[in-house]
Amino acid sequence: MMKIIFFLTIILLGSQHLSRAQNNTYTKEAYAKGTDTLFYRLLLPENFDPAKKYPVLFFLHGAEERGNDNEAQLVHGGTLFQSERMRKDFPAIVVVPQCPANDFWANVQIKSTGERFSFQKGGEPGKAMQLLMGLVGDFRGLAYAEKDRFYIGGLSMGGMGTLEMLRRKPKVFAAAFSICGGDHVENVKRYKKVPLWFFHGEKDKVVPSEKSKVVAAELQRLGAGDVKLTLYADAGHNSWDAAFAEPGLLPWLFGNKK
Repeated sequence: MMKIIFFLTIILLGSQHLSRAQNNTYTKEAYAKGTDTLFYRLLLPENFDPAKKYPVLFFLHGAEERGNDNEAQLVHGGTLFQSERMRKDFPAIVVVPQCPANDFWANVQIKSTGERFSFQKGGEPGKAMQLLMGLVGDFRGLAYAEKDRFYIGGLSMGGMGTLEMLRRKPKVFAAAFSICGGDHVENVKRYKKVPLWFFHGEKDKVVPSEKSKVVAAELQRLGAGDVKLTLYADAGHNSWDAAFAEPGLLPWLFGNKK
């Protein structure tokens, strides 16, 4: 909490930092817990006013963007969230953490042959997820964070991490989206009350579209109220470009409240 508050105090008192935030620039931040650190980028709404309340969106990147440069996680999605439309119509605090190179957002075993992804039922969160949950908790404590409008989404590994976060913190998020992700079907009941939009390419050879289909189907079987599944017939693993181009994604996401 102290790191976030200290940073935003600098923004309010330092014209250089304020100018950077207002010019659609993600600032570099870090969340530390014990000896572990989770780097993240932070984008504040234009004309940020700490006396107001803003929605908070967490975006989780894929496996290829892991590391500690605090740069790579913006490769996919970073442009969307600082677009003119987003800034004007959906002003929000955007948080884009970077998973360390030797870790994974979700508890999933990855094999080189056969069934590549084996999702874990239950279990304890990994180190990256523990840090992410701590970061989410810190933002929940900020006076200008709109508590009933917290959102999360991600692609590939980040789509899997999104679903894992939802099952660990189902009461925190008002809505979420998962792009080419997946989860163990037994975990789905934990987040059946969270509005979810799934996206997947039918020709995805990295994460088969079945991984999204089974989760969406189980949510529907459980009577979940708002479940969307969009499949792209000609898309491979990169279904995120098509998902980010969906005109209804942002209105749907930010239209949900707890």
